[in-house]
Amino acid sequence: MTRIDFHSDVSNKIAYACRLVRKAYAANCRIVLLTQDHADLAALDQALWTFSDRDFLPHVTADDPLAAVTPVILTDADHAELPHHQILVNLSTRTPAHFARFERMFEIISTDEADKSAGRERFRFYKQRGYPLSHFVAEKA
Repeated sequence: MTRIDFHSDVSNKIAYACRLVRKAYAANCRIVLLTQDHADLAALDQALWTFSDRDFLPHVTADDPLAAVTPVILTDADHAELPHHQILVNLSTRTPAHFARFERMFEIISTDEADKSAGRERFRFYKQRGYPLSHFVAEKA
């Protein structure tokens, strides 16, 4: 059963996701990041290239021919063909269609009221179905 960790009160979801990916990649994990839309996908792609001078996080979009051999996959589509099912990072406001295929999922919730409300709905959804849940509040910088 998928283990789900909620990280709330995140001031910058993309920067937070980059740090989370860096940690998971260092642990040799395969990661999929789901964004809300194409604009968020492009911003995340750019951030993964530039957020750290010391870290290289190889990543491609789900439709890239190298997706199967690349440890970090980016998508904004719920029904994308995904080669990895270890870690899913949900940056969107929706419940991912196939989250149960993953060993672990991170739900990143910002300080925005609409995002918080959508996060609460997803928390209830997972809880009602018996998924193991954890909640962490992001530290203020």
